[in-house]
Amino acid sequence: MRGRTLSQKFYDRDPRIVAQELLGKVLVRRERGREIAGRIVEVEVYLGQDDPAAHAFSGPTARNRVLFGPPGHAYVYFIYGNHFCLNVSCMPEGEAGCVLIRALEPLTGLAQMAARREVPASQLGSERARKILTSGPGRLAEAFGITRARDNGKDVATAQSDLRIVNDGYRPEKVASTARIGITKAKDHALRYVIAGNPFVSGSATLNRRAGER
Repeated sequence: MRGRTLSQKFYDRDPRIVAQELLGKVLVRRERGREIAGRIVEVEVYLGQDDPAAHAFSGPTARNRVLFGPPGHAYVYFIYGNHFCLNVSCMPEGEAGCVLIRALEPLTGLAQMAARREVPASQLGSERARKILTSGPGRLAEAFGITRARDNGKDVATAQSDLRIVNDGYRPEKVASTARIGITKAKDHALRYVIAGNPFVSGSATLNRRAGER
């Protein structure tokens, strides 16, 4: 995947800014000499100890310590007893905040993604089948082989990492925001950001505010 790996400095900011600028960037997994990649089309922000919905709300623990560490590291957790979710830490070390990657538009390595997701390769000509690969945080984690044991704490802000995020020059025309999905606390905050109109965005929440245009 051609492009510049986003630096630690990129993530060393308010996650609300980071989240919107992550839209259109590319998540890349390198394994066995090959790469799989998907464009980030949907994210959610979790703000830290002032956000009741955030894992960092109750302060540092053994489970969430990545959130309080250096920015630009993967925070992976297991949810609903059946899938993993990928977040990237933001803010200076000692302050918590992160962005959850919620959906990708598959770019390369679709056959590998399909094998992990048990989607027949013969169906990948269909947009619906491609959406099933990486639309939703659990789906994309499975497609990219992301697990807590393999990736939690991994530095994604270095070109040497087997899991990183790259800027390939793409810029979305419109970014929109909605309330976050699947939470019960602080659920009205408009902290979910999407590339407006992208068919690979997950969920059905109504877009209630335009966050910006680029």
